[in-house]
Formats: sequence, structure tokens, C-alpha cells
Amino acid sequence: MDATDQKRLLHEMLFARRFEERCAEAYHERQIGGFLHLYPGEEACAIGVLEMARPGSDYVVTGYRDHIHALKSGMDPKALMAELFGKETGCSKGRGGSMHLFDPDVHFMGGYALVGGPFPLAAGFAKAIQLKGGEEIAICFLGDGANNQGTFHETMNMSSLWKLPVLFVCENNLYGIGTAIERATVEINQYKRVAPYKIAAAQCDGQDIDVVMQHAEAAVRHVREKREPYFLELMTYRLRGHSMSDSGAYRSREEVEEWAQRDPIGIYKARLVEKGVVTDAEFQAMDKAIQAKIENEIVRFAVESPEPRLEDIERYVYVEGGSAPWQK
Repeated sequence: MDATDQKRLLHEMLFARRFEERCAEAYHERQIGGFLHLYPGEEACAIGVLEMARPGSDYVVTGYRDHIHALKSGMDPKALMAELFGKETGCSKGRGGSMHLFDPDVHFMGGYALVGGPFPLAAGFAKAIQLKGGEEIAICFLGDGANNQGTFHETMNMSSLWKLPVLFVCENNLYGIGTAIERATVEINQYKRVAPYKIAAAQCDGQDIDVVMQHAEAAVRHVREKREPYFLELMTYRLRGHSMSDSGAYRSREEVEEWAQRDPIGIYKARLVEKGVVTDAEFQAMDKAIQAKIENEIVRFAVESPEPRLEDIERYVYVEGGSAPWQK
């Protein structure tokens, strides 16, 4: 990877961080309603994995902490922010909000509120690819807390049995909402849990994007070439609470500070500065430009976009413009 791509990755992670921080501000300003689950601290996971895939071509599905996965898949950040603001110009026309982003044009097949819900959906996308003879793969991102759901075990079993081209990415941030993983799961190394289903698996540091990309490249190649599932566990940490209503009081200050020292943006920036790829001054200029773009273009677009019309409240519930398959 050359210096241009390295700078781009640093820019993408920093953009993701500033985008999420601005979302938090908008939530406190009551411009964003409903639930809001943010991603600071985990940027290397989504960006690193999808850098090694084919965003816009491969099918991506995830849970409700979904903003950055959508952006890396190719979603317009203006449409994403407008959706959070509940506007008609949003990716789901203001009907979905933070937990229900969706953009089939770039094969981002949704963030879902139901814990464990994306597992069988990802298998379904992979089965469709298999039946159509496509070269794409399905990629499913979920946290460690979802792996105790029945859908996890059912999907692992069928994905292996049917040899589906699906990559499961476990973003293990050590907590299921406010419950530490060791208090809810016997085997805390999640990649070991797919062994009974004969699925190849690996675990790696999710805070170092170079390490993530190295393992993701091998994982994606396995799924794409062998046309069978793979499970990749990324050890990461969310620097904010589970959601905007979560103070994070169940975590010790020492633990949070220890993980803050392994901020993925800080790790990558320090490496690029040491290699002479970027200077501190260039990083500061990059940061300033990103924040200006978010404020002057993205947030402004969301603020100025129209609200959904009351007379359209019953639209987008049923298929429009033709009969459903079962009606033919």
C-alpha cells in the first residue's frame, strides 16, 4: 500500500470519528431522535475489513452500530446524516433512523435493531449469490453480545453445511450493552465457538488497521476463492457507552484509559508520522478540513432537507408499482 492509500485510510478513520462526534452533538441538540449507537474506538474494524473486500459489490449487513459500515460501503454521508435527522432525503427517507440504514445501490443491505438478526440475513444473501453463480461474497458484522443468540448457531451450522460464501466479522468490544463478556459467555474467545461447525476462523487486534487488513485479506480470499464461510474476530473497544443513554459507569476509569492508549487513529497516525508519510501539521489540516466539510456540507444538508410529509405516513409499507410475487 503506497503513501496515497495510507493517507486515505487515515482520512477515512478520522472522518468516521468526527462524523460520529458530530452525531453525538446533534443528539444532545435534539436534532437526532430515537436511538443512537456510535463507533469511536472501533474505526479500524469496519474500514480495515471492507478495504480488503469490494465495497459496492459485496453485500454487507450489520447490527445497529452501523454508520461507518454504511459509509465505507459507499453510502453518501449526506443521505446518512439526513436519515439520522429524520429527513425525506435520508437513505431510508427518514423512516428508519440510526438503526435502520439501508442502501441497496451500494449493496449495503441494512443495519438491524434485532440482536442476532443479521446472521440469517447474511446467509440468505450468500445463498442468493451461490444460486446466481456470482463472484460476490456476503459480509456480516456483529458484536460479541449477539453470539449467544440462537440465530448465531443456526446460521453457522447451515452456512457450513451449504458452503456459503459469507464472512462473519465479530467486533468483540468486550461488552454486551453493560455486561462484560466473561459474565455472560463461557468461551470468551469467540472465534473458537465456530469450531464445531468446521468453519475456518481467526482472532486479531482490532485496533491496528494494518493488522486488521492483513487478517481481513486472508479471510476475504478464503471466502471468495473457496466459496465457503469464514469467521474473523476483531478485539476492539468502544470509547463511548453502548448508546447515548449509557454513562458507561460499569467500566473502570483505568480500563477506559488503557484502551484509549490504543486508539486506532492514534496508532495509525503515529506510524505514518514515523514513516514520513504525514506530518503533525498535515494531520491537523486534515482534521480541520474534515470538520468543516461535516459542518458546512453534511450537517447543513440534513438541516435544510424537508421533513417527510404527513400524507405519506402510510407509504413504503407495502410494495408499490406492481403486484407482489404471491399475488401473481
